[in-house]
Amino acid sequence: MTLTREDTLRELETDEGVLRYHEAGDGPPLLLLHGSGPGVTGWRNYGNNLPVLAEHFRCLALEFPGFGVSDPTAENPMAAAPKAVLRFLEGLGLDRVDVIGNSMGGFVAIGLAVANKDLFRRIVTVGGVGRNIFSPAPSEGLNLLVEFAENPTRDNLVQWLRAMVHDPKHLTEELIEQRWTSATEPATLEASRRIYGRQAMAAMTAAQAQSDQPIWALLHKIAAPTLLTWGRDDRVTPLESALLPMRTIPKAELHVLPDCGHWAMIEQKAAWESAVLAFLTRPEAS
Repeated sequence: MTLTREDTLRELETDEGVLRYHEAGDGPPLLLLHGSGPGVTGWRNYGNNLPVLAEHFRCLALEFPGFGVSDPTAENPMAAAPKAVLRFLEGLGLDRVDVIGNSMGGFVAIGLAVANKDLFRRIVTVGGVGRNIFSPAPSEGLNLLVEFAENPTRDNLVQWLRAMVHDPKHLTEELIEQRWTSATEPATLEASRRIYGRQAMAAMTAAQAQSDQPIWALLHKIAAPTLLTWGRDDRVTPLESALLPMRTIPKAELHVLPDCGHWAMIEQKAAWESAVLAFLTRPEAS
C-alpha cells in the first residue's frame, strides 16, 4: 500500500476551528496521537507506519492544534490537545477506539483514559508515560528541547534530533530540513515556547509539585489494556520511567526495543509494528 500525505489528509470542522488528520484503511478505528517537539506532525510520526496499520484498521492520525497543521488555539498546546481529541472523536461519531500515542500523545491518551474509563478499548504508548526514578529530571532530551525553544538555531535543532534516536543514520538531511522549516514558522515556534520555554517548564514543574493528584498517582484508574512500548536507549524519557506505569496500570504490559531511542515507531519500525499489531488484534478475554 502506497500512501501520501496529500491523499490521506482530511479536515473536520469544529466549534474551535478546523482539525486536520490523516485517514487510511478500513476496519475498527485506530486513533494515532503524535508527540511534541520542533517540527513534529502526525504524518511525520506515523506516515511510514500507516501502510502496515491500515491493513487492519481505519487509521486516524490527528494533528494537534499548535503544531502548524490544524487551526491554532490561544491555549498552551498541551492543554488544548485532550480537548481536541474529544472534539475529534465526537465529530466523527466514534467511541471505544483503540489509540496509539507517541510521547506527548501517549501522555494525552493516558490522561483521557484516567478521566474516562470507557473512551478507549486498548491503549499503546511510545515512551513518554511515567516519571524518572533514578536519573535527573528534566532528561537530556528535554533539556535540549528547552535549549532549542529558547535559542532556535539549526545546530540546536540537530542536537535535539540526535538525542531522539539511537542510530543517527535515521537523521537524514531531508528529515532535518523538514523539521527546520516547520519548527521555525513563527506560530509553531511560539507554540513550542509555550510548552518548552524555560518559563513554561518552571511553571509546569511548580504545578506538579503542588498537585495532590499528579497523573502518575492516578494510573490505577485506567481500565483499558495498555501496551507500553519503549526504546531501551531513550534519552528523552528514560526506560526507568516505564516502571511506575507498568506496575500501577492494572492491565499493562511492557515491550522494550533494543538499539532504539525515543522514536520507536521509526527506529525499530518492523519490530514495533509487529508488537503493536499482536496486541491490538489479540482476541478479547472472555
